[in-house]
Amino acid sequence: MEEYGCGTITRTMLDQNILVNRPVLPTDASDQYSADWQSVLADAVRDQDELRRLAGIAVGANGQSAPANPFGTLVPRTFLARVRPGDPHDPLLLQVMPQPAENLDCEGFSVDPLCESAAVTPCLLQKYKGRSLILTTAACGVHCRYCFRRHYPRHDVGGNRPIVERLMAAIGYIEHESSIHEVILSGGDPLTIEDESLEQLIHRLADIEHLRRLRLHSRMPIVIPQRVTDGLLELLKKTRLTASMVVQSNHPSELNTEVEVALALLIDAGVPLLCQSVLLAGVNDNIEVLAGLYERLIDCRVTPYYLHQLDRVTGAAHFEVPQQRGLKLIQKLRELLPGYAVPRYVREVPGAAHKKVLG
Repeated sequence: MEEYGCGTITRTMLDQNILVNRPVLPTDASDQYSADWQSVLADAVRDQDELRRLAGIAVGANGQSAPANPFGTLVPRTFLARVRPGDPHDPLLLQVMPQPAENLDCEGFSVDPLCESAAVTPCLLQKYKGRSLILTTAACGVHCRYCFRRHYPRHDVGGNRPIVERLMAAIGYIEHESSIHEVILSGGDPLTIEDESLEQLIHRLADIEHLRRLRLHSRMPIVIPQRVTDGLLELLKKTRLTASMVVQSNHPSELNTEVEVALALLIDAGVPLLCQSVLLAGVNDNIEVLAGLYERLIDCRVTPYYLHQLDRVTGAAHFEVPQQRGLKLIQKLRELLPGYAVPRYVREVPGAAHKKVLG
């Protein structure tokens, strides 16, 4: 047993299944990889007891089902297919399965750890000079239990109006701030938006003369690789703005064949890919796992970008890894991997001019 934050987690030794070439599909998910991404998202598991059943975990294993909370369960079957059946400590399952520890009240943890409620507009954050972040939607392709926006309102700001119309305040702010050269589309997840709506937004941003770069932050190519459509690729290729994407992956078992293909399609379309990870207790606070992840990403032509110290959001304290351990892991990564394969170990500090590099 090891203690992190204010909770205790039992960790099992990771077996030889650190790198996975192709998932073993559950019976009721066997056709997921041939479905369109909207169907996969619509068919995602939304009940924690069903999630346990499909993962082969009895209710009562590794704790009883966690009480319902506003941050409900949402797990695509394409992601669940990569989980080792019957293992309640599977590192992918731990990221998405609600736990009783989420209901602990831990000192130093809050519902808004990055003070994002002080937004410029309801949909726009101005954290750093030269770039703005648009919260395009509250929707995600998966509910990661450590998410620092897990308490973000689970509805789209502005309702069902066309995307450009409901983001006009954010667009108007960017238009009048000539110092902004880059826009980051975040959320939620911007790739839960249909190609047609996303195209309208990107075209509107491209009309702003002082903008030069467009960055998308998305977990969709990892959890629902079908989201990398011909329409998305064409949109990112033809925009005037220099487009890049930051994906999130925390464990090498997430990178199966379908994900590798999706990543390759984006890169071959001229979209540089970076990857950020979160250091998570019981998931990847292990040198073999981290080294395996970053080598696998480099093999996929994806550049490791950030390894984040956990943002201290209420409900995620059981995922926190002591910073000193994180520093030791980064030092060991530098000894094992070439420099370009080692991400920066960072913490986001509210109000700071940039992310704090820890090591």
